[in-house]
Amino acid sequence: LQLQRQQRQQLQQRQQQLLQPQRQQRQQQQQRRRQQQRQRQQQQQQQPPPPQQQQPQRRQRQRQQQQQRRQHPRQVQQQRRHHQQVQQPPQLKDPVRTIFIHRTSAC
Repeated sequence: LQLQRQQRQQLQQRQQQLLQPQRQQRQQQQQRRRQQQRQRQQQQQQQPPPPQQQQPQRRQRQRQQQQQRRQHPRQVQQQRRHHQQVQQPPQLKDPVRTIFIHRTSAC
């Protein structure tokens, strides 16, 4: 019985040892991929690409511009709100109004 147990344990250990390097490799591969992606992004931002790769980068630039356009009106609204708050007289004894102002500034 003891021999069988020992053999089983050895087998399990071998299997685990076989499994562990695979897991480590997978993790390393994932990390490498992430690093490569980061490097690629940095390279695209830093250096102008050769003419072959320029089309996908144009698309990226367009996307960024669109996002900026979408974000911009919100920023303008926020700025306007802040100006309104500054222009408003600081005599607000009405509790409901003060709560409303806080809510708008939080948005």
